[in-house]
Amino acid sequence: MEDSFGHRISYLRVSVTDRCNERCRYCMPEEEQPWFAKEDTLTYEEMTRVVRVGATLGIKRIRVTGGEPLTRPGIAEFCGELTKIPGIEGVGISTNGTLLAKTENGVTLAERLVKAGVRTANISLDSLDRATYQRTTSRDLLPRLLEGIDAAIAAGFDSIRLNCVLMKGQTERELPALIEFAREKNALLRFIELMPVSTLEVLSEENFLPVATAKKLVEQTTGPLISEPDFKTNGPALYHRIPATGQRIGFIGAMTNLHFCENCNKLRLTCDGKLRPCLGSYLEFDLRAVLRGGCTDAELAAFFQNVVARKPKEHDFRDNYQPNRKMIAIGG
Repeated sequence: MEDSFGHRISYLRVSVTDRCNERCRYCMPEEEQPWFAKEDTLTYEEMTRVVRVGATLGIKRIRVTGGEPLTRPGIAEFCGELTKIPGIEGVGISTNGTLLAKTENGVTLAERLVKAGVRTANISLDSLDRATYQRTTSRDLLPRLLEGIDAAIAAGFDSIRLNCVLMKGQTERELPALIEFAREKNALLRFIELMPVSTLEVLSEENFLPVATAKKLVEQTTGPLISEPDFKTNGPALYHRIPATGQRIGFIGAMTNLHFCENCNKLRLTCDGKLRPCLGSYLEFDLRAVLRGGCTDAELAAFFQNVVARKPKEHDFRDNYQPNRKMIAIGG
C-alpha cells in the first residue's frame, strides 16, 4: 500500500486496551478518563483478522500497544497468534514495563511474550528517581519497572528499547544517569519530544524540551555524538553513537524535525476499532462497524486501502493541535 505522498505502509500499531495502571501526565488528562465499554472494544479474534488482511496488503510488522497492553488478559497468546500470520515478519510490544516481571506458574510475563514470538519490547523509562517517576506517572511503581526491565533482559527479547519522554526541568539532570543505565542494560535508549496527545496545555514552554537541546546537553558529558543516518529501527528516530563507548542513542523529534513525516510507514488501529492513518490528525475511520457488519475480506482490504489513500502528508501537531481523543485511547 502506498499513499499519494509516497508513504509505503508496512507497519500497524494495534492497541488492545485503553486501560492503564499508570497515569502519565503527557498521555492521560488529569480529569476523569471514561473507559470504553467491553462490547465496544475489539475482540482478539477481530484484531487478528484485521492483521491477517493487512498482511495481504503489505503490512509486515506489528506493534501491540495500549493503554498498557499487559493489563489485558491473554495478551501473550494473542501476540502468539499474530506471529503465525503469513507475511508478518515481526511482532513487538510497547509497555510501561511494570507488569513484565509478573509471574504465573513461575514464568514471567516477559518470558511468555518471548515464547509467543514477540521479538522486541519498547519500555517507557522517563526517570530513574523514584519521586520524579511517581510525580510523572502518578504511581509509585519505579521498583516494579526496574524489575520488569530485568525480566525482559532475562527473557531474551532480540531488542529492548527504553523510551524517555523529554520534560523540561526534569530530564536535563537525569540524562547522564539514563544513558549509563541503558549502557549497563545493553538497551537502546531513545529520547522523545513531548507531543500534544493528552491536552494542548501539556505542550507548554514550561514543559517542552527539544531534542536538539537534549542532544547538546548529552554532548557536554560525552563529547560530540557521531551521527548514524543509516541505522534504522522501525520508526522515525535519528540515531547517534557515543564515541568513547560505542553506545547508540536515538532522538525522536516530532515537533522540531520538519522532515519527521517523510518516511512514515504506519497506520494505527485503536482498541475500539478505529483505523487512523496518522497519530497527529483528527482522521479516523470506523473499522469496527465494517467488521461487525459482516464484511468480506475483500471489503476489509478495500477499507484499508481507502484509509491509506487519505493519509495526510504530515501531522498537525505544530498547528495548535487539540486532540479529539487522548493518547491513552489511541494507542502508544
